[in-house]
Amino acid sequence: MAAKTTLNAKNLEALGAARLAELLIEISTGSAANKRRLRMELAGNHSGAEIAREVRKRFASIARSRTIINWRRVKAVTKDLETQRKTIVDVVAPDDPKEALELAWQFLALADPIFQRSADGSGSIIQSFHQACADAGVIAGSPGVEKDALADKIFAAVQNNDYGQYDPLIAAMAPTLGKDGLERLKALCVQWSKEPEDKVAQGHRQVIGWSSKGPIYEDQVYGNHRELTARIALQEIADAQGDVDAYIAQQPQKTRKAPLVATDIARRLLSAGRTAEALETLDAVDTRSRIDAPIEWQLARVEVLEALGRADEAQTDRWKWFEQSLNDLHLRAFIRRLPDFDDMEAEEKAFAFGQAFPEVHRALAFFLRWPALAEAAKLVLKRKGELDGDLYDLMTPAAEALAEKHPLAATIVLRSMIDFTLENARSSRYKHAARHLVRCASLAPHIADFAGFASHDAYVAGLKSRHGHKSGFRKLVP
Repeated sequence: MAAKTTLNAKNLEALGAARLAELLIEISTGSAANKRRLRMELAGNHSGAEIAREVRKRFASIARSRTIINWRRVKAVTKDLETQRKTIVDVVAPDDPKEALELAWQFLALADPIFQRSADGSGSIIQSFHQACADAGVIAGSPGVEKDALADKIFAAVQNNDYGQYDPLIAAMAPTLGKDGLERLKALCVQWSKEPEDKVAQGHRQVIGWSSKGPIYEDQVYGNHRELTARIALQEIADAQGDVDAYIAQQPQKTRKAPLVATDIARRLLSAGRTAEALETLDAVDTRSRIDAPIEWQLARVEVLEALGRADEAQTDRWKWFEQSLNDLHLRAFIRRLPDFDDMEAEEKAFAFGQAFPEVHRALAFFLRWPALAEAAKLVLKRKGELDGDLYDLMTPAAEALAEKHPLAATIVLRSMIDFTLENARSSRYKHAARHLVRCASLAPHIADFAGFASHDAYVAGLKSRHGHKSGFRKLVP
């Protein structure tokens, strides 16, 4: 049985309405977000119209605000947006979907004033707007919602998609638009794409950079914005209509041989049962022998080969690309298709190949991803001199992964980061190097044999001899 002090609904109900009201007033004091939430709940006791009025008031306040949204404020702004969005979906929409859809459009219109004053590197704010697009699609399909002007409304949004807030809108609205609505939207986009771009007067052109040939003007870079936006919209409409040829037609000829574009086209052809055309599209790209061929293109090609019944050729490609890149996706797919017992032999062969791979860090990353920690430890001990301690994004998780069962290898990895930091006098990393040294000390008792490498005490003595003059590091070491 839960204690009477446990925070749950039953215990709080026992406090009584009056005491709970006092607590809510106290808790909301100084918190604008909590006050808004309480006002929303109070409005809910009256009518959906009252709630909608509160939501609109909040929208107006957000639109008027000029406060810069730095990284510290992103979480609060996102929470505020999510409160409004969920209110529209959960409270207004069930009672009045027509009103809810109008509020959803108003919510999406907040993107411009918000992004004009924000720098959201986390992407959390844009996610709220993308979810609102999905919400709008669901609400628009509700009975009683006017659909005649929906295509025009979506078109207006697409025209003003400066921050990508409307990216998922066409796909979300496609089921409600239906055949006629999609055709209407398509016609609007085609007409818009043919309209000439406005020319910027020479005196009003904005310089955004410089090249060896002189200034780079904003209109040079973004001059085809209308054409590009319309083309993307028409591609999305083609996808919604299941029209592969219309999708391909929106890709300029010169870009169809770009690996990722060809991959997108090929996957659509494959889904449409046009497998031979899919392979032709992929093979028109000159990447089959390139080490840096995009993984998306490679995966699409083997998928198409299998669909054509050319499984052996697909397996050959998987192994070839694994040998080029040590990408474990290819190896896993290769092994999955092998008969029993052959998979173990293939894995051993792959591990041997990884041990001898020219790029030691790529090999280490492969063994960690697989995971094959014994192989990773073997690699570290065998190729210690090739380790780059500057690659802390790889070395730190490698040391953590190896520490429990392979403490010597973990120590060698940690030492590589310590040595790089001190030998290059990276004072900003001294605190990390000191932490790594402490970790080495904790691992030392678990190492029965240092296998020719310096013991911990000998290593520390060497550091003092070589770097004792680095007081910034010395004072951090216990």
